[in-house]
Amino acid sequence: MHSDKQADFTSYYQQVIKQQQKTALLLAGGLMLFMLSIGIFSKALPAFILGAIGLLLIFMVYRHYTRKYFRRLALIGKSFPDNWHQYLESNATFYAQLNQVQKQQFQTRVQFFLAEKKIEGIETSINDEIRLLVAASAIIPTFAFPFYDYSNLRQVLLYSNSFNQSFDTENAAGENRNIAGMVGNGFLNGTLLLSKPDLVAGFKGKNLHNVGIHEFVHLLDMADGAVDGLPEIFLAHSYAVPWLQVIQAEVRKIRKGKSDINPYGLTNNAEFLAVVSEYFFDNPEKMEAAHPELYQYLCTIFHQNPA
Repeated sequence: MHSDKQADFTSYYQQVIKQQQKTALLLAGGLMLFMLSIGIFSKALPAFILGAIGLLLIFMVYRHYTRKYFRRLALIGKSFPDNWHQYLESNATFYAQLNQVQKQQFQTRVQFFLAEKKIEGIETSINDEIRLLVAASAIIPTFAFPFYDYSNLRQVLLYSNSFNQSFDTENAAGENRNIAGMVGNGFLNGTLLLSKPDLVAGFKGKNLHNVGIHEFVHLLDMADGAVDGLPEIFLAHSYAVPWLQVIQAEVRKIRKGKSDINPYGLTNNAEFLAVVSEYFFDNPEKMEAAHPELYQYLCTIFHQNPA
């Protein structure tokens, strides 16, 4: 179940802009008084010139930090294309199960995401449907946090197939093309890489594999600076040790062949979180029945109860 309370995006972003305006005005006022006092005592024209430059810099910084909020306010009144709505209804079970108020909130966040994150294909074409699936993958795990905007993400790159460590989509000698998605680092910092067919396959019915959700959960996990299976921005510190104990208990079951959780979760705690998150969002009823304790912890982490 999800909250029926509609997020007030308009009031929230107007308030953010007002706070930024107040800060900018205080800085500008302080700078003007300081430079005026210097100018009076020194009678130096450069003091006023420096003051003007300082005011310009304050204005530029203010515009930089408020630009996206003005853009979002403009998008709030924009209608959501009906064909987008129909596509999500048919291909995203999570979206289809939301009520009308929740769907409107989901739609608004889709528009924000698509306006602010670059999504492009690498030697493959992409259309609005693919972009919608990318946006849905981002919004589903953060649905209970309507103002979360993945500040650690700039772009999403779609490949024509799964790829290897060199980002080749065709099998090379001695190498397996087995990567369906990954969070970039180094020169790819702020980039998410996904296999287009694997992204689409993840939204086909109720299954335990959704590479889009998997990789966006990694982004959430690393938002606190560590990729460790402990998304501290969502998980209270008091839950950390019990959560790790739940992970260890489930890992033992996987190793004994007594769990239906993807064995890839054995890689490390970060992969375990991403793997069980796929299960949690794509087939919550089955997970709640098979893994009730694990399910409840994920409800706590994501502030959602999708079953």
